[in-house]
Amino acid sequence: MRGRSYLRLQFIGILAVVAGLSACDSGSNVYVPPPPPKVNVAQPLQQPVVEYFELTGNTDAINAVDIEARVQGFLETIDYKDGTAVKKGDKLFSIQRDTYKAQVDQAQAQLASQQASQVGAKQEYDRQVNLMKQEVTTQTAVDSAKATLDEANASILNAQASLDLANINLGYTEVVAPFDGTVTDHLVDVGALVGVSGPTKLATIVQTDPLYVYFNVSEAQVLMIKQSLAKAGRKLTQVDLPTIPVEIGLGDEEGYPHKGHLDYVAPQIDASTGTLSVRGIIDNKDHALLPGLFVRVRVPVAHKDKALLVRDDAIGTNQQGTYVLVLGKDDVIEQRPVKIGQRDGSMRVVESGIEPGDWVVMTGIQRAVPDMKVTPEKITLEAAAATGDPSGSKVP
Repeated sequence: MRGRSYLRLQFIGILAVVAGLSACDSGSNVYVPPPPPKVNVAQPLQQPVVEYFELTGNTDAINAVDIEARVQGFLETIDYKDGTAVKKGDKLFSIQRDTYKAQVDQAQAQLASQQASQVGAKQEYDRQVNLMKQEVTTQTAVDSAKATLDEANASILNAQASLDLANINLGYTEVVAPFDGTVTDHLVDVGALVGVSGPTKLATIVQTDPLYVYFNVSEAQVLMIKQSLAKAGRKLTQVDLPTIPVEIGLGDEEGYPHKGHLDYVAPQIDASTGTLSVRGIIDNKDHALLPGLFVRVRVPVAHKDKALLVRDDAIGTNQQGTYVLVLGKDDVIEQRPVKIGQRDGSMRVVESGIEPGDWVVMTGIQRAVPDMKVTPEKITLEAAAATGDPSGSKVP
């Protein structure tokens, strides 16, 4: 009896639980979908943009020469500190002068002797001419005096040349800077014998202000530059090169802060590479650039009056290429493939794929999915968000 009573109580408890659950389900829940995600949309920014070729290149010194001893002798002094900047004409080294000073004195004495001989020969010639007028001498004597005078004049020229050569060699005993630049460490110590079997390299001087930058332009780019110049009534010649700006930037720099202009274009395209060698010249007064650096180069090539720009981070990439998300009918997102151009500050030029009146998703891209309805908040892109032409470069 007790067992039956216990089972009966369990059964009643289960019925009570079931009844309670049924009571809870009597007000059944209805699923409410989440609201459409919020995104910021804006129409593309329209503004003038300068188009560039963006290339790579290398810097090189505008002047770099070896400082050499051109005369033989012992090195007496080193008159600069290794690695310091010097001015044109500053003395860098001196080689013993006594031998060459003695040669100058010897040449001066020889010249004085020849000048004295020339005076005597001139007097004798004049005397013979007067005697000839008085008919008391012969033509042979006059001709002999004239030959002696000519020989004396020639001896003076020879003595003067010897003196000039001696002075040149004496000048070589002081090695001076041929231009403004920085001198490397000295390669020969004081007391060493230099110039024994030919010129002896003492150091190297490098001029880095201004600085060259070398880069290569493809055949297609050359044609585009020529077309752009032709529209302005100019040609890709040495005369017009200084009017074409060039800008460079280092790998750790933002943008292209170093300015200059084109300086040289090779006269022919390299058939093996299909490129044209080009050289620019860059101001480097603060000596921030060094020869041999790998740099980014850009050259303006064209100008667009009404380019379309969107935020660079609003552009997506997939296997089909680049795209933007555009607000379609009934606030439904559309994925639009686009062709992009150069970056302009925080903005990116869109060459094709969108129209000026399109509303492009700028922020909240992670929440925007193609064919999904969104809650758009329209904003306006400010012109200040793009750099336009921060360098002030002009189109060639």
